[in-house]
Amino acid sequence: MRHTRHVTAAPIPSDLERRALDAVDAKSILEDLRELVAIPSVGGTVGEHDAQQWCADKLASLGYRVDHWRIDVRELAEHDDFPGQEADRDIAHGCVGVSGDGTEPALVFCGHTDVVPPGDLDRWPNRDSYALRVDGDTAAGRGTCDMKGGLAAIFGALHALRTAGIELARPLAVHTVVGEEDGGLGAFATLRRGHRGAACVLAEPSSGTIVTANGGSLTFRLEIAGQGTHGSTRYRGVSALDKLAGLLPVLRDLEARRNADPDPLVAHLEVPYPLSVGLVRVGDWASTVPDLAIAEGRYGVRLDESIADAQAEFTDAIARACAVDPWLAEHPVRVSWPGGMFASGRLPEGHPLLGETRSAVVDAGAAEPAVVGAPYGTDLRLYAAAGIPTLQYGPGDVRCAHAHDEHVPIAELEQAARTYALLAIRRCGVVQA
Repeated sequence: MRHTRHVTAAPIPSDLERRALDAVDAKSILEDLRELVAIPSVGGTVGEHDAQQWCADKLASLGYRVDHWRIDVRELAEHDDFPGQEADRDIAHGCVGVSGDGTEPALVFCGHTDVVPPGDLDRWPNRDSYALRVDGDTAAGRGTCDMKGGLAAIFGALHALRTAGIELARPLAVHTVVGEEDGGLGAFATLRRGHRGAACVLAEPSSGTIVTANGGSLTFRLEIAGQGTHGSTRYRGVSALDKLAGLLPVLRDLEARRNADPDPLVAHLEVPYPLSVGLVRVGDWASTVPDLAIAEGRYGVRLDESIADAQAEFTDAIARACAVDPWLAEHPVRVSWPGGMFASGRLPEGHPLLGETRSAVVDAGAAEPAVVGAPYGTDLRLYAAAGIPTLQYGPGDVRCAHAHDEHVPIAELEQAARTYALLAIRRCGVVQA
């Protein structure tokens, strides 16, 4: 039997929308990206503040009302639902720009200004990770993909609307936030300050897809006790390293069980909810049997799973492993959860933002995007938890994020800016001359 698939045609851009599309300027976007990348805004450094100041100045220059405020991180951390942080900071800065009057924005564009450290500088051209390099059809440097490219595309859309002389009927907001890489305190502070919107688009890299759901992630720490002794009489001691090695298959089995029946949005991923050990500290002398091993790693949170339930399954698996080991039964492994708390989040089923974004992507010149979930945490879950329907669409491929060859295709910067301009017009409406 032959099956026919009926496809609803996307709206054809109006003359006014074409004017906005034509006003998107790739050179201007690259210049903004160059200035943003030049700010070494590693989480917890003064560069975070400098990048937020740059965004506040840019928004003001585009005619937006700007709220640029000092965040007391210690006070913020006292709230029960504080998402945590891994960088050392007491102060941060928020930045929100809003067009038009004081009513609720019809749309929010959001992006983070913090970046991860550059790593081994010898692996960067000229040992400079903060100098934008334009090589053919790509722009490279720390933060170009994750996610200053998305921010530059947002500003490119705002600039295009201004150049085209388009006045939005309902407010459009831009939230630039810090601390996303290590928990999301910037978005948390922005939402607590009362900044809201009818819908939100994160400009995080999405590889040409629309991401409507994120799995979460937690950082775990295992502290395994041993019994120290001289290396020549190792049989009299208990190696904490050996006990850690015995727990690794337990963790791998736990990962397998948690990935056995994933949500359809993440079923395309090889491992939707990864569990990995990234840091091990053990021993203090070569000829001493180590009496303590500490392992830290990443633990994926399933879609729609609470953080408490995810933690309980992990600690139960460790407890059961300890119960069958004579030494660990008497000296159980200590489990703790340092760092950021990334819950999962998703766009509500059937929300019109998805269809609007797909139409805007196509009308801006790209193929119809696939709709997927992602295995990593973003600020999507904080906006979703605040009741703001949110999805992710932005330039770049997440596989390039945090890498020494971090880059973003210039065509994707331009495509994202064109998409954002159309979304702003269609969600906010325009004031007719």
